[in-house]
Amino acid sequence: MTLVGQGVHGGRRASVTIAPAGADAGVVFNVGSAEIESHWSRVDASKLRTRLACGGASVSTVEHLMAALAALRIDNALVLLDGDEVPAMDGSARDFVSAIDEAGLVTLAAPRRCWRVVKSTRVTDGAGWAELRPAEAGLHLDVEIAFPGPVGRQRLSLDLTPENFRRELADARSFGFLNDAERLWRESLALGANLDNTLVFDERGPINPQGLRFADECVRHKTLDVIGDLALAGAPIIGAFRSYRGGHALNIALLEAAARDGALTPEFERAPKENATDAGRSLSP
Repeated sequence: MTLVGQGVHGGRRASVTIAPAGADAGVVFNVGSAEIESHWSRVDASKLRTRLACGGASVSTVEHLMAALAALRIDNALVLLDGDEVPAMDGSARDFVSAIDEAGLVTLAAPRRCWRVVKSTRVTDGAGWAELRPAEAGLHLDVEIAFPGPVGRQRLSLDLTPENFRRELADARSFGFLNDAERLWRESLALGANLDNTLVFDERGPINPQGLRFADECVRHKTLDVIGDLALAGAPIIGAFRSYRGGHALNIALLEAAARDGALTPEFERAPKENATDAGRSLSP
C-alpha cells in the first residue's frame, strides 16, 4: 500500500509504501539504500516530531505511522520512502489505519514478543514528566497536557486496544499555534504545515474551517504520539504510562531510562483463551 502527501516539517512531497515483512523482522524504514530500524536508540531528533537516523540517512515524523501499526498490533513491516519524511496526510493516523484495513493482515507462525514493565521508571523535564509502571496486562495510557489560551488543560485515560485507537485517537490531528509559526519556520520546522494537515489555534480557538473533531482533540493527539513513540521500544509494552506536559523528547528519554534501569523484561505475550496460539502480524502480501 502506498500513501502520498506532504511532509509537515520539510514541506516537500513525500510518499510511503508499507510492505509485508517476516516474523521477528520488526518495523524497518528503507530510505534510499539505507535501512533504519524503528528503535529508540535510532532517534536523533525529537523536537515537534520523532526522527530516526542511521548511517547518514534519516526519516522524520514517524510517530503517526508507528502509532497506527502498534495500535493495530502489526509487529512486522517494511516501510519504503522516496524522501526523508513520512507524509503528514491530514495530521492524524486516519489514512494509515484506512490503508492498513484495505491491505489486510496476516498472522505469522511465531510467538509475539513483548516487554513487561517490572518496576516503575520516571523522567522529568522542568514541569513535565513521564513514567512507566507495572500493570497486569496490556498498555494503559494516562496523558495530561497544559497549554495557554484556548487549549488549556486536558487529560485522557484509556487502555490501548485496536477498537479504542480507531474510535478515540486515530482521527485526532497534530496541532499548533499561529503565533509560533514564524519562529518554527526559522528553525526549519513546520514548513509544510497548513490547515489541511494541522489543527491551528489563535488566541480565540481553532481557525480551521471545520473546527475540532473532538472537544479535547489536542490531548487525544498527544496520546496518539505517545503510542507511536512507545512503539520504538521494539516490541509492545505491558504496563501503565502516565505523563504530564510530556512530548516526544520525554517519551524517548523514558524508554532509554527504562532500558538502562532494567525496568523492562522480555516475555512472550499470553495467547487469548479463544486462540490456540498468539503470533506477530504483518501486512497481507
